[in-house]
Amino acid sequence: MAQPRVPLRRLCIFRPHSPARCRRPLHPQLQTRWLPPSSLHLMRSASSAAGEHGSHSQKLTGQQLRDEWSKYSQFPKVSKADDFREGKQVTVHGFLSRRRVKHSKLVFADVQVDNGPAIQITSHFEHVDSPEHLIAKALRAIPLHSPVSMTGTVVKLHGLPTEIHADGSATESRLSTPAGFPAAVSRVDINLESIQPLNAFPKDIIVSEGVQFPPSSRHLQIRFSEALRSRLIARPQIGLQMRKTLNELGFTEVETPILFKSTPEGAREFLVPTRRPNLAYALPQSPQQYKQILMASGVRKYYQFARCFRDEDLRADRQPEFTQLDLEMSFATGEDVMQAVESLVSTLPASLNTQFSMIRRGDNVYPVPNQGLKATDEGNAELRWPSLPSPFLRLTYQDAMSRFGVDKPDLRIPFEIRRVDQVLPAQFVSMITDLESPVVDAFRFRPNLSVEGDLGAAAAKFVDELMKNLPAPLTRNSDGAPVALVVDSKKPLSGLSSLGFEGSANLTSGDPGLEDFRDLEDGDILFFQARENKPFQGGSTTLGTVRTLVYHEAVSKGLLPRDFDFKFLWVTDFPMFTPDSGADPGQGGQAGFSATHHPFTAPLTDEDVELLATDPLKARADHYDLVVNGVELGGGSRRIHLAKMQEYVMREVLKMTDEGVGQFSHLLEALRAGCPPHSGFALGFDRLVAVFTHTDSVRDVIAFPKSMKGEDLTVKSPGRITKEQLATYHLAFASKK
Repeated sequence: MAQPRVPLRRLCIFRPHSPARCRRPLHPQLQTRWLPPSSLHLMRSASSAAGEHGSHSQKLTGQQLRDEWSKYSQFPKVSKADDFREGKQVTVHGFLSRRRVKHSKLVFADVQVDNGPAIQITSHFEHVDSPEHLIAKALRAIPLHSPVSMTGTVVKLHGLPTEIHADGSATESRLSTPAGFPAAVSRVDINLESIQPLNAFPKDIIVSEGVQFPPSSRHLQIRFSEALRSRLIARPQIGLQMRKTLNELGFTEVETPILFKSTPEGAREFLVPTRRPNLAYALPQSPQQYKQILMASGVRKYYQFARCFRDEDLRADRQPEFTQLDLEMSFATGEDVMQAVESLVSTLPASLNTQFSMIRRGDNVYPVPNQGLKATDEGNAELRWPSLPSPFLRLTYQDAMSRFGVDKPDLRIPFEIRRVDQVLPAQFVSMITDLESPVVDAFRFRPNLSVEGDLGAAAAKFVDELMKNLPAPLTRNSDGAPVALVVDSKKPLSGLSSLGFEGSANLTSGDPGLEDFRDLEDGDILFFQARENKPFQGGSTTLGTVRTLVYHEAVSKGLLPRDFDFKFLWVTDFPMFTPDSGADPGQGGQAGFSATHHPFTAPLTDEDVELLATDPLKARADHYDLVVNGVELGGGSRRIHLAKMQEYVMREVLKMTDEGVGQFSHLLEALRAGCPPHSGFALGFDRLVAVFTHTDSVRDVIAFPKSMKGEDLTVKSPGRITKEQLATYHLAFASKK
């Protein structure tokens, strides 16, 4: 009996452009059913025909891919700096921007290059369908912001200086720059001869003046924000200058591992599981222990630009991963380290001034490479990086807290905190706090009020707005909320009636410590805040926070001038230990306090060594912080280099367990092997770059920063993990309670 013929469409359905693949398999019956020779022959013929068709289609697809790739990937090499001479042909690579059609036969456009001069190209033609006409059509057809390779003849170099020789002759300066353009050229005019798009900018991305792209489009933020792009250009130049200085000072750059182990240094760590059961790495909080081991290894002066990781709550100047310039010196004291750091930082202003100019765009101030400075910006680049005084000012922790209310004071703020409870009436003190026998601090703020007439009313308006927007921790402070009094001669006792006659007279007497309150004027504002009468702890007082807020609010409202100076100082003599607050895990000991800096910090004096055994909370550390304009740039200390004392601090002072001490066995062993005295420092490189480029956020100097939730919104990290991935590392999701 003859077998029925099998329809070819039952055998296979081909995908478009992929004829060799089946969209659905053979009918199940055909997979097991015996077929006669005639049917097999028919199937082989169909398969052969399909294969030939598929091969032809694949060749066409391959040809199309090759043509498309060649169109956008084959382009001439960029010209060198020496090629940029008037009348010479050059090739430039960049992004097409600002196309200007003057009339049907004349087109101007700009090509944006990185760290180079402005490039203006001109396309002009006389006759339709001429080669010049085709070039003009090509220029007008390319979408703006597309990457291009363009070739043309240099018409004019703007801003090119001449060098005058001893014999009176002059030659053009031809110093090249990293960007491949001659130095001191602000603009290059080129007659276009050919232009080739290297990709096409899509129409659905709208670019306009002042456009704000979301964090998920960080590539567009960088590309279309001159401020952000310029800061990223300045960052490596700052690092390069610091490397140069460190090499001149005899430091050796040494890389330390990223995969470390978990140790209780003080901050929360990121763990990296392994495929070995119960074992995990930890990302380093800092290279602290490795660099101390290097001191025991005979490395005299170490540095590296280290990547560090801390699982902390985030804010504007903090990231979960950051760059730290790490230093350590053996046979050295803290004084030696501070001098080295001052030398390091002091070279930066002169280096930046030779490479960059600071320009002002509204309230935004940022550096631009001198090579890319536009003619319209030349009158705007009046700001320069000021030279730094040497040596830097030094304040003890106690002085900083009592005078400024913070351990990282901003010396640009033109008013200080004074203790005034000794001259205030008890009735006023009881009005501002419920504390028994408190300390009351105060400061006077004199705004630059430009109004005519009632200065007191203008100052009162500023105070009302400020107080309404105070953060909740300040207004709900258990010590009492801050209080402000406005000096106004139209009111009883010039607005100080709540102090009473005697209190007002005492405060304005000008006695030692009260000089700031002697010559009060209309519009002056006095801020008062009570606190417990006990030694300072932590990083700030309530009034210290208010002082900083008042300054920044006054600057933003034009009541104080914006100060672009850098006020560097060292803060020293910190408490060696700080009572536990629960904010950080500390060292995990049972003492009720943790190391203020880290457990490897040495005591300041012999008396502080004795206090380790009798009253540790009174011991001071040989610890020093570098501060500028209210920003802590870094900190360092002299280290405990004796294994016996280091173990004593861990076991007897911090009350760490045997297991906790055992996590530092590698360090103790290195110290035991005759480790020399050593001191070090860690400088927050991201913060340093932010300060020197005039931004309050380190996100502005990091190419791909994390959000306040620790997320990289560009690549959507961290990503979710699966049970299978966890199983590889012998982990599992916690059960829901």
